[in-house]
Amino acid sequence: MIPFLLAQAAPAAPSSPLGNPMIMMVLMLVMMYFLLIRPQRQRQKQQDTMQSSLKVGDQVVTIGGAHGIISSVKEKTIMVKVADNVKIEFDKSAVASVAKKAAEPAESATPAA
Repeated sequence: MIPFLLAQAAPAAPSSPLGNPMIMMVLMLVMMYFLLIRPQRQRQKQQDTMQSSLKVGDQVVTIGGAHGIISSVKEKTIMVKVADNVKIEFDKSAVASVAKKAAEPAESATPAA
């Protein structure tokens, strides 16, 4: 009788409703990616696009809160006119947002002869 009882399989341990802890860790990493990492990458890509498309005449706001109009654009810096006869040079990365884009020159309706 004793060998028969020992030969029986042990009762299965009750499984947790959430499954394996490894699966939970993977799910948490996936959630962190979609809630934190991916949106941050998208914001960074938008910021890079905005900074690369800066042009003369754009009204900008810097990360320090300075408002002005771009008077010249260089490779890594811009000159911002903040008042009459006052121009300050900023890195392009210091621009937080573009308040107003420069007006595009209107094309002539009549073709040149």
